[in-house]
Amino acid sequence: MTQEHYDIAVIGAGMAGASLAAECAPNARVLLLEAEERPGYHTTGRSAAFWEECYGGPAIVPLTLASGAYLRDGGFLKLRGAMTIGRSADAGLIDAFVNRFSDTGATIERIGAVAMRARLPDLLPEWTEGVWQPHCSDIDVAALHQHYLALAARAGTRPRCRARIARIERNAERWAIADERGRSWQASAIVNAAGAWADDVARMAGARALGIQPLRRTVAQVETDPPTDSAAPLVLDINGRFYFKPESGRLWLSPHDETPSPAVDAAPEEMAVAEAIERYQQTVDAKVTRVERRWAGLRSFSPDRAPVYGWDPTVDGFFWFAGQGGFGIQTAPAAARLASQLLLDAPRDAMTAPLDAGLYRPGRFA
Repeated sequence: MTQEHYDIAVIGAGMAGASLAAECAPNARVLLLEAEERPGYHTTGRSAAFWEECYGGPAIVPLTLASGAYLRDGGFLKLRGAMTIGRSADAGLIDAFVNRFSDTGATIERIGAVAMRARLPDLLPEWTEGVWQPHCSDIDVAALHQHYLALAARAGTRPRCRARIARIERNAERWAIADERGRSWQASAIVNAAGAWADDVARMAGARALGIQPLRRTVAQVETDPPTDSAAPLVLDINGRFYFKPESGRLWLSPHDETPSPAVDAAPEEMAVAEAIERYQQTVDAKVTRVERRWAGLRSFSPDRAPVYGWDPTVDGFFWFAGQGGFGIQTAPAAARLASQLLLDAPRDAMTAPLDAGLYRPGRFA
């Protein structure tokens, strides 16, 4: 039986794989493989995503800013604003935050207690130091993911689901890929967009694992008394101990946990939810009256916490598109566009011209 041959096989159909497939499919024959029953089951489907200009650090800001126009023009963003807060003892941390991002192009403003309470009236008195990010927005993650899947489908690429990879072999200038159900394909290049499983896929292909570490993040949807104001900003702790934001008449609340995990179907832990509730109630004059649902997802980071885009330095035809942490949704347009240009040896365009691909190359870990 003749195997199907593709120019590019993308492993993983979450936001990373779907966006890159959509960018490549008009100019290449692309195979999109997904291990689960449906695309986006893991991290993409569990994101409390927001577009926040400083999220991920200065190395990520260029990707975030470059993605903004695409997300706004596509109707995927809803303006909310974000406030990073601290107590008086945290004033130095707040100042350092402002200084760290002052030359990145992010729009940030140092604010004090009066301006903080104007945006969040229930804030307890001890929270006096803040940073305001006026452009922070909610992202419609499901709509963005479906947008990319639809673009890929329009160019002839639809995800092959329940295609958990069992074997990857290099034969001459082609890859042979087989899944656990016995299906097989050939491709000239493989893209590793497997998220938490990225290092596992690399090992199967004979590439060196880069140390992509999955970290569990817990989120709970809760009811509060008084009810949450739907216009309230995203609120983040300068010490990284919580964040919360309104969502659909409820509050989404996280302890901002980063618990190392194997690559699994992540489940929330009761202790993490309890910590989130306690920290929220130490921040605002409100009580959590009911936990409606809780979930966890894996955010996968490289050793330096910057994403990994580019050809493997030692294995021909193996391309990394991984390590996108918690910022993979908000940077998806620019990241996918840049990666597609690296994959297809295509010129930069207006979106990617400001980006330094060298910051993200896999070879930096060699």
